[in-house]
Amino acid sequence: MLILWLPTTANLEEGSTARTAWLRVDDGVIVDSGQDDGWTDSWEHPDDGRADAIRLIALAPAADVPLRWYHFPEATPAQAAVAARVDILKDSLGDPAALHVAAGQPADAGQAVPVAITTHPAMTAWTAWLADQGLTADVIIPAAAIVPPPEPGSLWVAECGGEQIIRSEDRAYASDLELDALIAAGRPVMPLDTDRMRTALLLSLAAPPLDLLSGAWKPKRTWVVDPAMARLAKQLAAALMVVSLLIPIVYALRLSSDTRRADAAAVVTAEKAGVAATDAAAAEAELDRRLAAVGGGPLAFSVPASALYDALRDTPGVSLKTMSHRTDGTLTTTLAAPRVEDINAVLIAIQARGYRITAQPMAGNDGQQMANVTIRAVP
Repeated sequence: MLILWLPTTANLEEGSTARTAWLRVDDGVIVDSGQDDGWTDSWEHPDDGRADAIRLIALAPAADVPLRWYHFPEATPAQAAVAARVDILKDSLGDPAALHVAAGQPADAGQAVPVAITTHPAMTAWTAWLADQGLTADVIIPAAAIVPPPEPGSLWVAECGGEQIIRSEDRAYASDLELDALIAAGRPVMPLDTDRMRTALLLSLAAPPLDLLSGAWKPKRTWVVDPAMARLAKQLAAALMVVSLLIPIVYALRLSSDTRRADAAAVVTAEKAGVAATDAAAAEAELDRRLAAVGGGPLAFSVPASALYDALRDTPGVSLKTMSHRTDGTLTTTLAAPRVEDINAVLIAIQARGYRITAQPMAGNDGQQMANVTIRAVP
């Protein structure tokens, strides 16, 4: 993790940004630090060989980002954060449209809400300066937010990144020798111990109290395709295609195997009935021939006639005029009805039973609609 102190806007305007404070933190321990350009070596040559593995946290100077802490005992954490943003804008000078406000959100109701205020031009200058260094900050924390609260009735003065910061119970701001005594109003201003300040810094890095990269400055989400995930997606797509092709092939093979077994069983059954056949089709044809010879089987009159009578029973308006049956199992009949739709209903019902039919419409002498229908006995 690389921690970089941002230059003040005054230094950016003057072009004086040579003394940039920085820290390198690994596993919660400060391993390197300086106030120069030594951070570039840590960024460009990380220990693990990956610059994208380093998380960059920028600290905004207290001179440009003062802090306030507000208390709203009766509000929920989310409500308190919104109310704090409104209150700090009321207490600020200048055009609200030019101000950038970032509020933290307390963990529990009744806790103080930290609120930082700066300007959009300052945010523009910092992000542009980082871009000039080839950097993009993951988080921008106000340096004043790092200083812990003092003992009641006193103030802290702490050095952070070469900057003196005053911390009271509800404020944190850059020190001004001419104003510090007036603001303290008789309260003692005590220096904060270096070790305690270092501990507070590390805690703030682990759980930032607030982030200036919020609102209009919140980074836009970008989608990055992981090459490993892309390869996995291609492999899965190829596997899915193979499986989709194999399913109908396996189904066709299985159907063919079942058909062969059924045909073999039909030949065996026909042999038991005294029919010698090489395949199921020949066995079926021979059985139909023998049944037709004795007037039975699917070629019998009763088979298509029963289907016809069932269809007529469901359509009372249709009457049967003539009917004849041939030895090949064909049933011929003449149907009559007041409407063609009634005859069609009968024909559809017969077809639904799997029979093949032909129909020739004609007009009857009594004004009824008629049709000569042929029904194949074997579906």
